[in-house]
Amino acid sequence: MEALLASTFTVAIAEIGDKTQLLALILAARFKNKTAIILGIFLSTLFNHFAAAWIGQWAINWVSPDLARYLVAASFFAIALWVLIPDKVDAEESHFYKMGPFLATFILFFIAEMGDKTQIATVVLAAKYDSLTMVVAGTTLGMLLANVPVVIAGHFSAEKLPMLWIHRGCAVLFALLGVVTLLF
Repeated sequence: MEALLASTFTVAIAEIGDKTQLLALILAARFKNKTAIILGIFLSTLFNHFAAAWIGQWAINWVSPDLARYLVAASFFAIALWVLIPDKVDAEESHFYKMGPFLATFILFFIAEMGDKTQIATVVLAAKYDSLTMVVAGTTLGMLLANVPVVIAGHFSAEKLPMLWIHRGCAVLFALLGVVTLLF
């Protein structure tokens, strides 16, 4: 249960103001079918984060437990610094829009999530926790918690949120995860 809760909370917070959340806002403004957008986000995140978590669990088996602990902690500290740099997404016209709301969302989210801090966090969380299923469920749930309200309230803008404080709080969260990893 700890893996599920930590993964959900971590990714939900990290996603606020992230480029994929901004993408969700753009898609919600572009398409009327919110259900298709939400389903696209869900399935894209599920596939992307499953692959990321699998890589995290596979990679952690190749290093000693002590080295793994230091690598996971260092990764949390690196993500803490990374979240202090706000993301931006280009709102330019995409040829994927012609595919409709579901496919456009699925493809654009999958691409945007590649190498993104929430994907990297998924790799690290999977390396830290032994339950691939709980990590993937948690990170996917965290993405949905952060993005579904943006899709439903399509006129809502991430610019109205106190982004500086959200990014700082998220950085503190990742730094704390790094410290906890080192200590326990």
